[in-house]
Amino acid sequence: MLSPRHETGPPGLTTPEGFGAFYEEHIDAVLGFVTRRVADPHLAADLTADIFLAAMGAAAGYRPGRRAPISWLFAIARTIPSGSRGPARDGGAPARLSGRGLLDGEDLASLEERIDSQRAFRQLAESHAVLPEPLRAALDLVVVDELTPAEAAQVLGVTRATIRVRLHRARRALGAVQGSVTEGQLEVSR
Repeated sequence: MLSPRHETGPPGLTTPEGFGAFYEEHIDAVLGFVTRRVADPHLAADLTADIFLAAMGAAAGYRPGRRAPISWLFAIARTIPSGSRGPARDGGAPARLSGRGLLDGEDLASLEERIDSQRAFRQLAESHAVLPEPLRAALDLVVVDELTPAEAAQVLGVTRATIRVRLHRARRALGAVQGSVTEGQLEVSR
């Protein structure tokens, strides 16, 4: 069952108006996802554009009843390499994003502010770098990105039971590595 904040899928994702509405509805979540992982505002803007470009390219295959929109976007986001600039800089790609321009001073300041506010999350991600990727991915999506275990399962293409097992193992491993991790920090009962 989809959480209340994601009950409806985007209508008309393949139309400019529909995709525009979808973009407006989910830009903050995607920016949050990106700024929790990178500290450079230009790279954050580029990665966000890459994610929405990839979503635009995959829009015809999106099935709202099959997964929550945010789960679909985060699954796309996980395929975009965060350490390099991706397809949004390829020839013609920026033109496909209607109205996308260079970052102005206000946009840059806003992204820098968001990145600063996400510093603690990036430090948390660095501290659990000792975890194997499947455990780290589950932890990131549930604890850092605040998805439900069901939504995280959709992003990763696994069952809810698998996510819960991964979260349990991650909590146990981090507890062993960092001394003790409080239940409040790794709450997974949502």
